[in-house]
Amino acid sequence: MRILVVCQHYWPEPFRLTDICEELVNRGHHVTVLTGMPNYPMGELYEGYKKSANTTEVHNGVEIIRCRTIPRKTGTFWRALNYFSYSFFASRKAKKLSADFDVVFTNQTSPVMMSYPAIVYKKKHGKKVIMYAMDLWPASLAAGGISPKSPVYKLFHKVSRYIYRRMDSILVTSSMFIHYLTEEFGINQNKLKHLPQYAEDIFTEVTTIKDNTIDLMFAGNIGTTQSVETIIKAAKLVTIPNVRWHIVGDGRELDNIKRMAEGIENVIFYGRVPLEQMPALYAKADAMLVTLMKDPVISLTLPGKVQTCMAAGKPIIAAADGETYDTITQAKCGFASPAEDAEALAGSVETFAKADANQLGENSLNYFQKHFSRNNFFEILESELNEYTVH
Repeated sequence: MRILVVCQHYWPEPFRLTDICEELVNRGHHVTVLTGMPNYPMGELYEGYKKSANTTEVHNGVEIIRCRTIPRKTGTFWRALNYFSYSFFASRKAKKLSADFDVVFTNQTSPVMMSYPAIVYKKKHGKKVIMYAMDLWPASLAAGGISPKSPVYKLFHKVSRYIYRRMDSILVTSSMFIHYLTEEFGINQNKLKHLPQYAEDIFTEVTTIKDNTIDLMFAGNIGTTQSVETIIKAAKLVTIPNVRWHIVGDGRELDNIKRMAEGIENVIFYGRVPLEQMPALYAKADAMLVTLMKDPVISLTLPGKVQTCMAAGKPIIAAADGETYDTITQAKCGFASPAEDAEALAGSVETFAKADANQLGENSLNYFQKHFSRNNFFEILESELNEYTVH
Protein backbone atom coordinates (compact mmCIF):
# COMPACT_ATOMS: atom_id res chain seq x y z
CA MET A 1 0.00 0.00 0.00
CA ARG A 2 0.93 3.63 -0.52
CA ILE A 3 -0.04 5.29 2.74
CA LEU A 4 -0.25 9.04 3.38
CA VAL A 5 0.15 9.80 7.07
CA VAL A 6 -1.05 13.18 8.35
CA CYS A 7 0.10 14.36 11.76
CA GLN A 8 1.57 17.59 13.13
CA HIS A 9 4.24 15.72 15.12
CA TYR A 10 6.86 13.31 13.83
CA TRP A 11 10.54 12.42 14.21
CA PRO A 12 12.72 13.89 15.66
CA GLU A 13 9.92 14.80 18.06
CA PRO A 14 9.32 12.03 20.65
CA PHE A 15 6.14 10.39 19.37
CA ARG A 16 5.35 6.71 18.79
CA LEU A 17 4.03 7.50 15.32
CA THR A 18 7.64 7.32 14.11
CA ASP A 19 7.88 3.67 15.13
CA ILE A 20 4.48 2.95 13.56
CA CYS A 21 5.49 4.39 10.20
CA GLU A 22 8.87 2.69 10.16
CA GLU A 23 7.29 -0.68 10.95
CA LEU A 24 4.78 -0.21 8.12
CA VAL A 25 7.77 0.36 5.81
CA ASN A 26 9.38 -2.82 7.18
CA ARG A 27 6.16 -4.64 6.28
CA GLY A 28 6.49 -3.60 2.66
CA HIS A 29 4.39 -0.45 2.47
CA HIS A 30 5.34 2.93 1.05
CA VAL A 31 4.78 5.58 3.72
CA THR A 32 4.80 9.36 3.29
CA VAL A 33 4.27 11.63 6.30
CA LEU A 34 2.87 15.15 5.98
CA THR A 35 4.02 16.88 9.14
CA GLY A 36 5.20 20.17 10.63
CA MET A 37 8.56 21.60 11.64
CA PRO A 38 9.78 19.91 14.84
CA ASN A 39 9.45 22.11 17.94
CA TYR A 40 7.75 19.92 20.57
CA PRO A 41 7.87 19.93 23.60
CA MET A 42 9.85 23.11 24.35
CA GLY A 43 8.41 25.30 21.60
CA GLU A 44 11.62 26.09 19.72
CA LEU A 45 12.57 24.71 16.30
CA TYR A 46 15.05 21.87 16.47
CA GLU A 47 18.61 22.46 15.31
CA GLY A 48 18.89 21.94 11.58
CA TYR A 49 15.32 23.05 10.84
CA LYS A 50 15.62 26.78 11.45
CA LYS A 51 16.52 27.97 7.96
CA SER A 52 13.81 26.38 5.84
CA ALA A 53 10.04 26.53 6.20
CA ASN A 54 9.53 23.55 3.90
CA THR A 55 11.70 20.47 3.64
CA THR A 56 11.51 16.95 2.29
CA GLU A 57 13.66 14.20 3.73
CA VAL A 58 13.78 10.43 4.15
CA HIS A 59 14.37 8.81 7.54
CA ASN A 60 14.54 5.02 7.96
CA GLY A 61 12.63 4.49 4.73
CA VAL A 62 9.83 6.96 5.50
CA GLU A 63 9.40 9.97 3.21
CA ILE A 64 8.78 13.08 5.31
CA ILE A 65 7.19 16.20 3.82
CA ARG A 66 7.36 19.15 6.20
CA CYS A 67 5.32 22.32 5.99
CA ARG A 68 5.75 25.68 7.63
CA THR A 69 4.78 25.68 11.31
CA ILE A 70 4.91 28.52 13.84
CA PRO A 71 6.73 27.21 16.96
CA ARG A 72 4.71 26.72 20.16
CA LYS A 73 6.96 28.96 22.31
CA THR A 74 5.09 29.73 25.56
CA GLY A 75 1.56 30.86 26.31
CA THR A 76 -1.90 30.21 24.89
CA PHE A 77 -1.54 32.70 22.03
CA TRP A 78 1.55 31.04 20.57
CA ARG A 79 0.16 27.56 21.09
CA ALA A 80 -2.99 28.53 19.16
CA LEU A 81 -0.84 29.95 16.34
CA ASN A 82 1.15 26.72 16.33
CA TYR A 83 -2.01 24.62 16.00
CA PHE A 84 -3.61 26.70 13.27
CA SER A 85 -0.39 27.23 11.30
CA TYR A 86 0.10 23.50 10.78
CA SER A 87 -3.53 22.92 9.82
CA PHE A 88 -3.43 25.81 7.34
CA PHE A 89 -0.07 25.15 5.68
CA ALA A 90 -0.45 21.36 5.68
CA SER A 91 -3.85 21.72 4.01
CA ARG A 92 -2.28 23.84 1.28
CA LYS A 93 0.41 21.21 0.86
CA ALA A 94 -2.17 18.38 0.82
CA LYS A 95 -3.91 19.95 -2.18
CA LYS A 96 -0.67 19.69 -4.15
CA LEU A 97 0.05 16.04 -3.36
CA SER A 98 -0.49 13.44 -6.07
CA ALA A 99 -3.44 11.06 -6.12
CA ASP A 100 -1.10 8.06 -5.87
CA PHE A 101 -1.88 7.20 -2.25
CA ASP A 102 -4.21 4.28 -1.55
CA VAL A 103 -5.35 5.37 1.90
CA VAL A 104 -4.84 8.19 4.42
CA PHE A 105 -3.95 7.60 8.07
CA THR A 106 -4.14 10.55 10.46
CA ASN A 107 -2.65 10.28 13.93
CA GLN A 108 -4.67 12.69 16.06
CA THR A 109 -3.01 13.82 19.25
CA SER A 110 -3.80 17.42 20.12
CA PRO A 111 -5.39 19.45 18.60
CA VAL A 112 -8.04 17.81 16.45
CA MET A 113 -7.36 20.34 13.66
CA MET A 114 -4.17 18.49 12.78
CA SER A 115 -6.39 15.97 10.99
CA TYR A 116 -8.06 18.56 8.75
CA PRO A 117 -5.43 18.27 5.97
CA ALA A 118 -6.41 14.60 5.65
CA ILE A 119 -9.97 15.70 4.85
CA VAL A 120 -8.64 18.16 2.27
CA TYR A 121 -6.79 15.32 0.53
CA LYS A 122 -9.85 13.06 0.79
CA LYS A 123 -12.09 15.64 -0.86
CA LYS A 124 -9.71 16.19 -3.76
CA HIS A 125 -8.83 12.57 -4.51
CA GLY A 126 -11.69 10.50 -3.08
CA LYS A 127 -9.54 8.46 -0.70
CA LYS A 128 -10.63 6.99 2.63
CA VAL A 129 -9.28 8.40 5.90
CA ILE A 130 -8.58 6.40 9.05
CA MET A 131 -8.01 8.34 12.26
CA TYR A 132 -6.08 7.10 15.28
CA ALA A 133 -7.61 9.22 18.07
CA MET A 134 -5.27 9.58 21.02
CA ASP A 135 -6.94 12.64 22.50
CA LEU A 136 -10.55 13.85 22.70
CA TRP A 137 -11.66 17.24 21.46
CA PRO A 138 -13.08 19.57 22.56
CA ALA A 139 -13.13 17.67 25.85
CA SER A 140 -9.40 18.33 26.23
CA LEU A 141 -10.15 22.05 26.34
CA ALA A 142 -12.39 21.51 29.35
CA ALA A 143 -9.55 19.59 30.99
CA GLY A 144 -7.41 22.67 30.40
CA GLY A 145 -9.86 24.90 32.24
CA ILE A 146 -11.98 26.25 29.36
CA SER A 147 -15.68 26.26 30.21
CA PRO A 148 -17.99 24.24 27.93
CA LYS A 149 -20.22 27.34 27.92
CA SER A 150 -17.50 29.58 26.50
CA PRO A 151 -17.50 30.71 22.84
CA VAL A 152 -14.08 29.09 22.33
CA TYR A 153 -15.33 25.69 23.50
CA LYS A 154 -18.49 25.94 21.40
CA LEU A 155 -16.43 26.84 18.32
CA PHE A 156 -14.13 23.86 18.78
CA HIS A 157 -17.10 21.61 19.42
CA LYS A 158 -18.31 22.45 15.92
CA VAL A 159 -14.82 21.98 14.47
CA SER A 160 -14.40 18.63 16.24
CA ARG A 161 -17.81 17.43 15.11
CA TYR A 162 -16.97 18.35 11.51
CA ILE A 163 -13.64 16.50 11.56
CA TYR A 164 -14.69 13.37 13.47
CA ARG A 165 -17.79 12.87 11.33
CA ARG A 166 -15.73 12.97 8.12
CA MET A 167 -13.49 10.11 9.13
CA ASP A 168 -14.23 6.77 7.47
CA SER A 169 -12.91 4.89 10.49
CA ILE A 170 -11.75 5.98 13.95
CA LEU A 171 -9.40 3.82 15.99
CA VAL A 172 -9.28 4.80 19.66
CA THR A 173 -6.59 4.21 22.28
CA SER A 174 -9.09 3.86 25.12
CA SER A 175 -12.35 1.91 25.08
CA MET A 176 -13.93 4.79 27.01
CA PHE A 177 -13.47 7.05 23.96
CA ILE A 178 -16.12 5.09 22.08
CA HIS A 179 -18.93 6.18 24.40
CA TYR A 180 -17.82 9.81 24.23
CA LEU A 181 -17.69 9.95 20.43
CA THR A 182 -21.04 8.23 19.96
CA GLU A 183 -22.83 10.33 22.58
CA GLU A 184 -21.19 13.68 21.83
CA PHE A 185 -21.11 13.60 18.02
CA GLY A 186 -23.41 10.78 16.98
CA ILE A 187 -20.59 8.80 15.39
CA ASN A 188 -21.80 5.42 14.14
CA GLN A 189 -20.39 2.79 16.49
CA ASN A 190 -19.51 0.62 13.48
CA LYS A 191 -16.90 3.24 12.57
CA LEU A 192 -15.19 2.95 15.96
CA LYS A 193 -12.67 0.33 17.02
CA HIS A 194 -10.50 -0.01 20.13
CA LEU A 195 -6.79 -0.18 19.28
CA PRO A 196 -4.69 0.29 22.43
CA GLN A 197 -1.14 1.53 22.16
CA TYR A 198 1.87 -0.75 22.39
CA ALA A 199 5.47 -0.31 23.52
CA GLU A 200 8.63 -0.17 21.43
CA ASP A 201 10.56 -3.46 21.27
CA ILE A 202 13.56 -2.04 23.12
CA PHE A 203 11.58 -2.02 26.37
CA THR A 204 10.84 -5.75 26.31
CA GLU A 205 14.47 -6.55 27.14
CA VAL A 206 14.74 -4.39 30.27
CA THR A 207 16.08 -6.01 33.43
CA THR A 208 16.19 -4.63 36.97
CA ILE A 209 19.35 -3.57 38.78
CA LYS A 210 19.03 -4.75 42.39
CA ASP A 211 20.32 -2.84 45.41
CA ASN A 212 19.05 -1.89 48.87
CA THR A 213 17.20 1.19 47.65
CA ILE A 214 13.61 1.43 46.41
CA ASP A 215 13.95 3.26 43.10
CA LEU A 216 10.75 4.82 41.74
CA MET A 217 10.70 6.44 38.32
CA PHE A 218 8.43 8.81 36.43
CA ALA A 219 9.24 9.05 32.71
CA GLY A 220 7.49 11.24 30.19
CA ASN A 221 6.24 14.72 29.44
CA ILE A 222 6.11 16.99 32.49
CA GLY A 223 3.05 19.14 31.89
CA THR A 224 -0.16 20.07 33.65
CA THR A 225 -1.93 16.87 32.61
CA GLN A 226 0.73 14.62 34.16
CA SER A 227 0.37 16.12 37.66
CA VAL A 228 3.97 15.33 38.61
CA GLU A 229 3.52 17.59 41.63
CA THR A 230 1.56 14.72 43.17
CA ILE A 231 4.79 12.70 43.18
CA ILE A 232 6.75 15.48 44.87
CA LYS A 233 4.06 15.89 47.52
CA ALA A 234 4.06 12.13 48.11
CA ALA A 235 7.86 12.15 48.43
CA LYS A 236 7.47 14.52 51.38
CA LEU A 237 4.99 12.17 53.05
CA VAL A 238 6.71 8.79 52.66
CA THR A 239 8.20 7.70 55.98
CA ILE A 240 10.16 4.60 54.97
CA PRO A 241 13.91 5.02 54.34
CA ASN A 242 15.97 4.38 51.22
CA VAL A 243 13.50 5.62 48.58
CA ARG A 244 14.90 7.37 45.50
CA TRP A 245 12.65 9.33 43.16
CA HIS A 246 13.76 9.56 39.52
CA ILE A 247 12.06 12.17 37.29
CA VAL A 248 12.88 11.64 33.61
CA GLY A 249 11.56 14.02 31.00
CA ASP A 250 10.99 17.62 30.06
CA GLY A 251 8.03 19.93 29.68
CA ARG A 252 6.45 23.20 30.65
CA GLU A 253 6.04 22.31 34.33
CA LEU A 254 9.60 21.06 34.87
CA ASP A 255 10.91 24.25 36.48
CA ASN A 256 7.92 24.39 38.84
CA ILE A 257 8.46 20.75 39.81
CA LYS A 258 12.14 21.38 40.49
CA ARG A 259 11.24 24.27 42.79
CA MET A 260 8.76 22.06 44.63
CA ALA A 261 11.44 19.41 45.10
CA GLU A 262 14.00 21.75 46.66
CA GLY A 263 15.08 20.42 50.03
CA ILE A 264 13.80 16.89 49.41
CA GLU A 265 16.50 14.26 49.50
CA ASN A 266 16.82 11.60 46.82
CA VAL A 267 14.84 13.35 44.06
CA ILE A 268 16.86 13.09 40.84
CA PHE A 269 16.05 14.97 37.63
CA TYR A 270 17.39 13.75 34.28
CA GLY A 271 15.77 16.09 31.78
CA ARG A 272 14.88 14.87 28.32
CA VAL A 273 16.50 11.53 27.43
CA PRO A 274 16.60 9.97 23.91
CA LEU A 275 14.36 6.93 23.46
CA GLU A 276 17.27 4.57 22.83
CA GLN A 277 18.72 5.43 26.26
CA MET A 278 15.48 4.87 28.15
CA PRO A 279 15.81 1.08 28.71
CA ALA A 280 19.02 1.66 30.67
CA LEU A 281 17.14 4.09 32.92
CA TYR A 282 14.18 1.73 33.27
CA ALA A 283 16.64 -0.90 34.53
CA LYS A 284 17.26 1.29 37.59
CA ALA A 285 13.58 1.31 38.56
CA ASP A 286 11.96 -1.09 41.01
CA ALA A 287 8.60 0.41 40.01
CA MET A 288 7.30 3.04 37.61
CA LEU A 289 5.15 6.00 38.61
CA VAL A 290 2.13 7.09 36.57
CA THR A 291 0.25 10.22 37.61
CA LEU A 292 -2.52 12.21 35.93
CA MET A 293 -4.53 15.29 36.86
CA LYS A 294 -8.01 14.84 38.28
CA ASP A 295 -10.38 15.48 35.41
CA PRO A 296 -13.32 13.53 33.96
CA VAL A 297 -11.90 13.73 30.44
CA ILE A 298 -8.34 12.78 31.39
CA SER A 299 -9.79 9.79 33.24
CA LEU A 300 -10.94 8.38 29.88
CA THR A 301 -7.37 8.09 28.62
CA LEU A 302 -4.78 5.37 29.02
CA PRO A 303 -1.36 7.00 28.52
CA GLY A 304 1.07 5.04 26.37
CA LYS A 305 3.59 4.94 29.20
CA VAL A 306 1.41 2.31 30.90
CA GLN A 307 2.07 -0.12 28.04
CA THR A 308 5.76 0.78 28.11
CA CYS A 309 6.02 0.04 31.83
CA MET A 310 4.26 -3.28 31.33
CA ALA A 311 6.46 -4.24 28.37
CA ALA A 312 9.47 -3.71 30.61
CA GLY A 313 7.92 -6.00 33.24
CA LYS A 314 7.78 -3.22 35.81
CA PRO A 315 5.33 -2.83 38.68
CA ILE A 316 3.29 0.37 38.41
CA ILE A 317 2.35 2.74 41.22
CA ALA A 318 -0.28 5.19 39.99
CA ALA A 319 -2.33 8.16 41.07
CA ALA A 320 -4.91 8.28 38.29
CA ASP A 321 -8.62 7.76 37.73
CA GLY A 322 -10.73 5.93 35.17
CA GLU A 323 -9.10 3.82 32.47
CA THR A 324 -5.61 3.97 33.98
CA TYR A 325 -6.83 3.05 37.46
CA ASP A 326 -8.95 0.20 36.09
CA THR A 327 -6.17 -1.22 33.88
CA ILE A 328 -3.61 -1.38 36.69
CA THR A 329 -6.16 -2.91 39.03
CA GLN A 330 -7.21 -5.54 36.48
CA ALA A 331 -3.61 -6.39 35.66
CA LYS A 332 -2.71 -6.78 39.35
CA CYS A 333 0.61 -5.22 38.46
CA GLY A 334 0.87 -2.62 41.19
CA PHE A 335 -1.12 -0.16 43.23
CA ALA A 336 -3.52 2.52 41.99
CA SER A 337 -4.90 5.43 43.97
CA PRO A 338 -7.11 8.41 43.01
CA ALA A 339 -5.66 11.17 40.87
CA GLU A 340 -3.86 14.00 42.70
CA ASP A 341 -4.13 12.18 46.05
CA ALA A 342 -0.56 12.51 47.32
CA GLU A 343 -1.34 10.91 50.66
CA ALA A 344 -2.80 7.82 48.97
CA LEU A 345 0.17 7.68 46.58
CA ALA A 346 2.57 7.78 49.52
CA GLY A 347 0.60 4.94 51.09
CA SER A 348 0.88 2.94 47.87
CA VAL A 349 4.66 3.40 47.91
CA GLU A 350 4.87 2.11 51.47
CA THR A 351 2.63 -0.83 50.57
CA PHE A 352 4.82 -1.60 47.57
CA ALA A 353 7.88 -1.73 49.82
CA LYS A 354 6.37 -4.79 51.54
CA ALA A 355 4.98 -6.43 48.39
CA ASP A 356 6.38 -9.11 46.09
CA ALA A 357 7.83 -6.87 43.38
CA ASN A 358 8.82 -9.84 41.20
CA GLN A 359 5.24 -11.12 41.07
CA LEU A 360 3.88 -7.65 40.29
CA GLY A 361 6.41 -7.29 37.48
CA GLU A 362 5.49 -10.70 36.09
CA ASN A 363 1.80 -9.76 36.16
CA SER A 364 2.65 -6.55 34.35
CA LEU A 365 4.47 -8.32 31.52
CA ASN A 366 1.78 -11.01 31.20
CA TYR A 367 -0.94 -8.38 30.86
CA PHE A 368 1.08 -6.54 28.23
CA GLN A 369 1.62 -9.69 26.17
CA LYS A 370 -2.08 -10.55 26.29
CA HIS A 371 -3.55 -7.10 25.61
CA PHE A 372 -0.93 -4.69 24.26
CA SER A 373 1.50 -6.63 22.09
CA ARG A 374 3.15 -4.83 19.20
CA ASN A 375 2.34 -7.61 16.74
CA ASN A 376 -1.35 -7.52 17.59
CA PHE A 377 -1.40 -3.74 17.10
CA PHE A 378 0.03 -3.96 13.60
CA GLU A 379 -2.20 -6.85 12.57
CA ILE A 380 -5.26 -4.75 13.44
CA LEU A 381 -3.86 -1.58 11.87
CA GLU A 382 -2.86 -3.29 8.61
CA SER A 383 -6.26 -4.97 8.39
CA GLU A 384 -7.97 -1.60 8.81
CA LEU A 385 -5.74 0.09 6.23
CA ASN A 386 -6.40 -2.72 3.75
CA GLU A 387 -10.15 -2.51 4.29
CA TYR A 388 -10.26 1.18 3.41
CA THR A 389 -7.75 1.16 0.57
CA VAL A 390 -8.91 2.80 -2.66
CA HIS A 391 -6.87 1.81 -5.73
